[in-house]
Amino acid sequence: MTKRDLVIRISSETGLVQQQVLDVIQKTLDYISAALAQGKKVELRNFGVFEVKVRKARVGRNPNAPETDVPIPQRAVVKFKPGKEMRETVIKLTPEQVEAAAKAQAAEEQNAEGEGQL
Repeated sequence: MTKRDLVIRISSETGLVQQQVLDVIQKTLDYISAALAQGKKVELRNFGVFEVKVRKARVGRNPNAPETDVPIPQRAVVKFKPGKEMRETVIKLTPEQVEAAAKAQAAEEQNAEGEGQL
């Protein structure tokens, strides 16, 4: 699901103009990003929690030259922990349902590319 898909669905369900819905969604995402950039935690009840964590420095391997060690410095990353309702909904999915949804999405994306919509 893309931001555009969200805009269309919310607009059709609420009767709001798509541009208004897009503005609200974009502002929401901007505020979440700004809070995370300041190192703050963003908690959306019944959805989940976004927070910034520091990933430790480590040594990686170059797959093209496995004998070469590549130092990977520590860095800040965004972690997401799903809320209780989302976790309970997702855990009910079977592996077959997940695979079918992934195949359907890939086919949808391929059709969109063929029509020049992306």
